This record gives sequence, structure tokens and C-alpha cells, in this order.
Amino acid sequence: MPHTANVDPAEIAKFEALAERWWDPQGEFRPLHELNPLRLEFVRSRSALAGARVLDVGCGGGILAEALAAEGATVTGIDLAETALRIAELHALERNITVDYRLESVESHAAAHPGHYDVVTCMELLEHVPRPQATVARLAELLKPGGQLFVSTLNRNPKSFLLAILGAEYVLGLLPRGTHDYERFIRPSELARWARASGLTLGSMAGLVYDPFTRRFRMGADTDVNYLAHFVKPRGSSGS
Repeated sequence: MPHTANVDPAEIAKFEALAERWWDPQGEFRPLHELNPLRLEFVRSRSALAGARVLDVGCGGGILAEALAAEGATVTGIDLAETALRIAELHALERNITVDYRLESVESHAAAHPGHYDVVTCMELLEHVPRPQATVARLAELLKPGGQLFVSTLNRNPKSFLLAILGAEYVLGLLPRGTHDYERFIRPSELARWARASGLTLGSMAGLVYDPFTRRFRMGADTDVNYLAHFVKPRGSSGS
């Protein structure tokens, strides 16, 4: 069966319009810069990155991809936002960091590279695609047996609506209005179920909580709003 892109063009357009400000730590992508050390630590504490073959799906301007490469991983970053990828390439060149950036969907990449990666990361992407369950299946296909998947997304409940949309977009101005659609938020139980259906086992979850007074995120047990999830593809598994 052909692999077709599971993408919402309107979502791509949102990020394309802001691409030139991707590396401004005080701009529209400030939350990603503030989240990145925690995302990296979550991955680094659960997988050996030095020498690992890593894929960052929905890499955008390359904030996480560069950090993974700096840990000694061989990193490929894929995205469908072409301008963001060009920004990522230029920034990596300026910093003398090697990342293989590709304008490609996860569907086409999984069809060409099944079982290829030790680690796959997919951060702040699933809540922007029409069929997140299908994306999880493709992420699983990309992993080697024993490989690890790291995902971050947003929970769906009244608290997350108040904090992630009303608070972050309308009150604090952390994100442009309209960045998120509450109906596309994903409960941890849903994500875990999709991962199981794709042959993955849940390793751990952690919450990311924003403190508006310190303007910092911290990692903890509260997964009510932003959360990270770690999955493993069992050894001996040949596919999702």
C-alpha cells in the first residue's frame, strides 16, 4: 500500500510563516528553546546517543536535532516545512554541526528506511497531524529492534485547555494565537494504546510544567498538560 503524507497544509503554513525567527530565543519559538534542555535530558538519560543513528521527525529549524548531534549521534532531520529546513541547514553550518536535513514525510522515510534507527524523536508534532495514530505506526517502523522512540505532546483535558491555549496563547503570549487546536491534543492513554498497537512498549512518561514566575519549565510527574513519553521496540521484533 502506498505511503501518503499525513499532513495538514494549514499547520505547515503556520510554521513556515515564522521560520526566519526559529533561532531567536526570545521570539515565537522561545518555549521550544526553553524546553529543549529538558527534552534532551529525557532522551540522553534513557539512551546512549554517542554513535547512535537518530531520526528527528518534524525537526523544524533544528533545535533538538543540533543538540542530539552535539551528543555524538548521527542525526537525520525530516520536515515538510521547506523554509524551516533551510534555516536549520544554515544554522548547523554556522555552528559546524552535521545534521542530514531532508524535505520528506515520515511516511515516505519509513517506506525507504524501515528498521534503520536506534532512536527516533518526535517532539510537538503529533498534535498537528490529522491522523496521529498512523504517524505513531510509521515511527515504530523506523526503529531497529531494541530501538527507542521519544515523543512529546499535549494532554487533552480542561486543565490543558486553560494553560496551553488560554494561558500560553492568549494571556502570557508564549505562543502565537492559533498555534494549537485543543481537539487534537492527545491523552497519554491514547498515545500508549497507539504505541502498543504498533508493537512498542512503554518505558516511561514525564510531565513538563511551566512556571510563569521564573519563566522556566521543569520536569516532573504531572502529565496534565505537556508530557514526554519513551517507548521501546522489543528485540526480536521485525516490524510494527
